[in-house]
Amino acid sequence: MPCYSINDVAPVVHASAYVHETAVLIGDVIVGPRCYVGPCASLRGDFGRIEMREGSNVQDTCVMHAFPGKDCIVDVDGHVGHGAVLHGCVVGRNALIGMNAVVMDDAKIAEECIVAAGAFVKANFSCEPRSLIVGSPAKVLKTLTEDEVEWKSAGTREYQELAVRSMETMQRVEPLREVPTDRPRVYQSSFEPKSIKKPSGNSSGS
Repeated sequence: MPCYSINDVAPVVHASAYVHETAVLIGDVIVGPRCYVGPCASLRGDFGRIEMREGSNVQDTCVMHAFPGKDCIVDVDGHVGHGAVLHGCVVGRNALIGMNAVVMDDAKIAEECIVAAGAFVKANFSCEPRSLIVGSPAKVLKTLTEDEVEWKSAGTREYQELAVRSMETMQRVEPLREVPTDRPRVYQSSFEPKSIKKPSGNSSGS
């Protein structure tokens, strides 16, 4: 993976974390145990500190950055979907940031929240745990159910397993020219995608 020090500060990657070879880590970046960093992610610790805590993941083309003296943190079991941008914010324990969402400076996403795909979370935003956060600018739509939180947690466990599978089996190869007749599936899982239902009526559920 491309790692660069700046001002004599180098990234730290735990031995049990997986960082794809196309991801870029610069400066004050800390990737904790059992983390996953996807292809083409950019973790830039050239101003503020970037920290991924145990079991968290940052997927393909995500960006993490912060202003000088600030931190950008994904807490334990945090889950950041493809293409999301995090800038000087905190993603709480077991929270999920949806694909292509943007979370701005000093925003605090509480534990076990879900930020919907494409949401824009303004600077200094805060919320209660287990909030469903949607829209641009983002607002709390409702409180998540136990089943919805467990669905999120199951998806994060898949990425924790992916970190292990990637470390153990991923390797650069030349593509095949034909599809083998006995071609297997990459992975079998009991995890199923689902939609989170909006509340009925005008209640926000929060």
